[in-house]
Amino acid sequence: MSKNIVVKKNNGGTIAQNKRARHDYFIEEKFEAGLSLQGWEVKSLRAGRMTITESYIIFKNNEAFLFGAQIQPLLTASTHVVPESTRTRKLLLSRRELEKLQGAINQKGYTCVPLACYWKGRLVKLEIALVKGKQLHDKRATEKDRDWQRDKARIFHK
Repeated sequence: MSKNIVVKKNNGGTIAQNKRARHDYFIEEKFEAGLSLQGWEVKSLRAGRMTITESYIIFKNNEAFLFGAQIQPLLTASTHVVPESTRTRKLLLSRRELEKLQGAINQKGYTCVPLACYWKGRLVKLEIALVKGKQLHDKRATEKDRDWQRDKARIFHK
């Protein structure tokens, strides 16, 4: 009497995306950063239980941190660990990347936000970007262009 156990593999797949960032900001430059995680967080990420919609990147003491990302703990998490779903997580970046990001934020008025979290082999990577905010008329223009591209595709595929 064997039971079939379905294991959800997530090889090279996206864990979470921040679609709102693409709508609210002009993306200037993208970077790939590693994440410093605890064991229960990795298990939750394998189950796809992460949201980065309301999160952003902060800089302290020449280090970058992911602030506001939520990783929901699994019910089967260990009993001796108290999971904190919205703790601040350290980003793993090279010194040159950190200096470039901090310089752009301090001098040029950019903001740093996460765009996506994904698996790269057995490692968890976070795609972050330097962004500038969009005004309301910019959002309307982007939406108008997107609608026109969709209509154009429908016309040519008939």
